[in-house]
Amino acid sequence: MAQATSRREQRRQQHHELSRNQLLDAAEELFGAKGFHDTTLKEVAERAEFSVGSVYSFFDNKDDLFLQVFLRRGAELLPEMEAVAGSDEPALEQVRRLVALEVEFFREHKHFARLYLRSSPSTSLPPLSVFEGFRGNFERAMQVQAGVFRRGQQAGDVRDGDAYVLARLMSGMVATYQLLDPAIGPTNGSAPAEGMPLGAFLDIVTGAFQRPGG
Repeated sequence: MAQATSRREQRRQQHHELSRNQLLDAAEELFGAKGFHDTTLKEVAERAEFSVGSVYSFFDNKDDLFLQVFLRRGAELLPEMEAVAGSDEPALEQVRRLVALEVEFFREHKHFARLYLRSSPSTSLPPLSVFEGFRGNFERAMQVQAGVFRRGQQAGDVRDGDAYVLARLMSGMVATYQLLDPAIGPTNGSAPAEGMPLGAFLDIVTGAFQRPGG
């Protein structure tokens, strides 16, 4: 009897997780296309083929749904970043691999890429309280990158400067490249033609952080 109950509970959990991910997929697509304020829970529910009431059985409100979209992707990307940073490769090779990882991750999850890139001070933003919820993920990513820069400075391969500032600069370069990446598609308007292959961009990034004369 206990074994049968365990199997039923396992099936229930699997169904719950599947349903939750269906809603997150729908929310990710709509938030990415329309922004936070112009997307309604009713639209998310209809896209996922759920009732609005069902949405509230998984998420507290629209703010929580938006936050969980970010947290889900962060939980996928951050361990991969940490694995790259924990390798035995030279720091500049780790920088190159981190940038490639982020670009390819966004290409794989295009709706999330559009959502992430449109969530900036110049666009329609969700409440500040939502950003507080996933600020920890952003800081964790920056610390991973800063750690790579510190090790590279110690080895004499990476230019001098505050490692955290270098990490933020690298992220800014990646975000700019992604905004113009036709593999992601437009966040607003027509998709641009490819202006720079990924390999060329990786050369620019590593060149920017290489110690002069190195």
